[in-house]
Amino acid sequence: MQINLKNLVSMTEANQNFSKVAKMVDEDGIAVVLKNNKPRYIIVEYSKIQEDEFADNQTVEEISKKILSKHIKAFEELAK
Repeated sequence: MQINLKNLVSMTEANQNFSKVAKMVDEDGIAVVLKNNKPRYIIVEYSKIQEDEFADNQTVEEISKKILSKHIKAFEELAK
């Protein structure tokens, strides 16, 4: 994950002006909240999380299909 420096916001600023943070997320898809000048929290658009979760499920299915096709004879023997 790449973070743009303009997406960094201090904890104080996030507490005092959350609408600014929300606008940042709407425009860039992400905001990083710093606590003691260190990245502490990431705020992302909810739909982005759903997309990533779906992509992970697709990857698992693709990998499982490859394994099954590669070792189909062994699985057929085990099924006997």
